[in-house]
Amino acid sequence: MCKQCPTMFMRMELVMLMCLAGQSLPKPMQGPDDQNHDGTDQGITIFEIIETANKDIPILLSEADIAININRNSRNCTRCMWQKEKNGVVPVPFVISPDYTVKEQSLIYSALKEFEMMTCVQFVKRSSESDYLSIESGAGCWSYIGRNSGKQMVSLFSPDCMVYGVIQHEAMHNLGFLHEHTRTDRDNFIDILWKNINKDYWKNFNIIYGNTLNLPYDYTSVMHYHRYAFSRNDPILLTIVPKPGPTVEIGQRIGLSNLDVRKINAFYSCNLCREKLVELSGSFSGSSNSATDGGGNCLWLIQVPGKKVSLQIVYLRIFSTDYIKVYDGLTKSSSVLLEETSGLKLSITLVSSGRNMLVEFVSASSSKRSIFNAFYSTGFIADCLS
Repeated sequence: MCKQCPTMFMRMELVMLMCLAGQSLPKPMQGPDDQNHDGTDQGITIFEIIETANKDIPILLSEADIAININRNSRNCTRCMWQKEKNGVVPVPFVISPDYTVKEQSLIYSALKEFEMMTCVQFVKRSSESDYLSIESGAGCWSYIGRNSGKQMVSLFSPDCMVYGVIQHEAMHNLGFLHEHTRTDRDNFIDILWKNINKDYWKNFNIIYGNTLNLPYDYTSVMHYHRYAFSRNDPILLTIVPKPGPTVEIGQRIGLSNLDVRKINAFYSCNLCREKLVELSGSFSGSSNSATDGGGNCLWLIQVPGKKVSLQIVYLRIFSTDYIKVYDGLTKSSSVLLEETSGLKLSITLVSSGRNMLVEFVSASSSKRSIFNAFYSTGFIADCLS
């Protein structure tokens, strides 16, 4: 046990409060043009960007961004799944149009790379596969549901759709997922205000019956509509209200949520120890048992709405066969903040150069005693601590 941990966490919380008192919150950004260098957006939700980009485009779409073909999703779809190989990997071949700039192509690769880090799905460059995704700068942001036969277009119009979370939203459709608010049990979690919705778009709010993967409803999913979706009036009116309260956030502003990651892993039966942390601050821990159950290693991707991440490892007891490693970015190809570390340490503080940090914990099957506890904070808090 880490007897010092409660005290250390209290100290960290006190520092947070001091930082909050001394600095103001960063202002939300207002639109796709107000993105950060990595394509994330801080003010509006992913689906607001999609809804705006797809307004009045000459393409028949379901639920605003789903190409009409078949009505299916991960709750009732098996044949639309991409096939898993014997090594447990689910490859999804794709090509990217050369019409995109080098920077835009890099953003698309980065958004897709996260799936490989957090799930057993890997978006791979097409060689000769007959079924594949063709990512093109068509009209608007849209895609098909799941795997279809042959060349399968994914439209990501430049520059409107060049947003990290928008790319991941459409990729989720490609993997077999519809929007979160169409879940069978959605009426237990949200109210649909039909009177406030433009009647031409009522069908976008229909429930799709099927399996919910036994996972909780996710208000912050990258697949969730925003609270004013398809409002009938100007000024716009609320169309979706969370039942816990109208102030509960709906929709994602950065990218995949932790439950999005869990949904993909459940749908494709990925036995992995993975967690995504997207709050302003939080804590997590790792142990030999959790790593062994997840294939020998665990990953925590910290991707937050702030300028940088501060990580405080408040207790670390790692035996020689195991190690913890921290990367300054989204992937293992990012620069390393903490090399493979073992032994006994009571405190390690690390600060990233940007909004992303990846923590890796590896434990051999013979090890049963390694453990660590960590606390992270972000944005103005990290600035204060650094």
